[in-house]
Amino acid sequence: MKKIMNHPENYLKEMLQGIYIAHPELVTYINDDLQCLVTTKKKEEKVGIATGGGSGHLPLFLGYVGEGLLDGCSRKLLFKAGKAMSSAVPSTMGTLMASGLMSAGKALKGRNELGLSDIALLFEAYEEGVAKLGKAKTGEKTFLDGLHPAVVNLNMSVDYNIDLKSAAKNAADAAKEGFEATKGMLAVHGRAATRGEASRTLEDPGAFVAMLMIQALEESLSTP
Repeated sequence: MKKIMNHPENYLKEMLQGIYIAHPELVTYINDDLQCLVTTKKKEEKVGIATGGGSGHLPLFLGYVGEGLLDGCSRKLLFKAGKAMSSAVPSTMGTLMASGLMSAGKALKGRNELGLSDIALLFEAYEEGVAKLGKAKTGEKTFLDGLHPAVVNLNMSVDYNIDLKSAAKNAADAAKEGFEATKGMLAVHGRAATRGEASRTLEDPGAFVAMLMIQALEESLSTP
């Protein structure tokens, strides 16, 4: 198979530019990033659906973006999602979640398919990204108290060769227990810390977010 190209190092950029020029009524890109392709027919009040993929043998992932299909495709989905979140949600929690996504994206660089060990790595890297930026650790009544038990559980499932659906369910149960355990903890960070001992009477909303993330993983694997 013969290919005609100006310069090999410019192939990806020029291929994407050609697609945008050829089909401006169908697709465009965001944040000045050619590798963040989105549909031009996004419907208001519809939850956006995106996928991650590359343009190796054929730019197959690009073909999944369109009316009635996906809303976007990115070659570096997690990392770029983190960058987008850091701009769109300039809050403490938004920045921490963005850091987790970017950390996970770096850890999974080059992977096109995810197995259980990859999913465990994803959430482990997510936890490390949040912990590093937030300068927090488990037991301090934060997002980490909901996520860490799930990460430990996922890694145990990898070690014991548990099937993916069961592993996700076990991780979701562990995240729920972690969230519930924040009631009684003393808040060290954020606004809750200003309540002092009174913070022990409340469950942590950040840990609740972590629980929802792992529950979403379980639900996505349970959907036929």
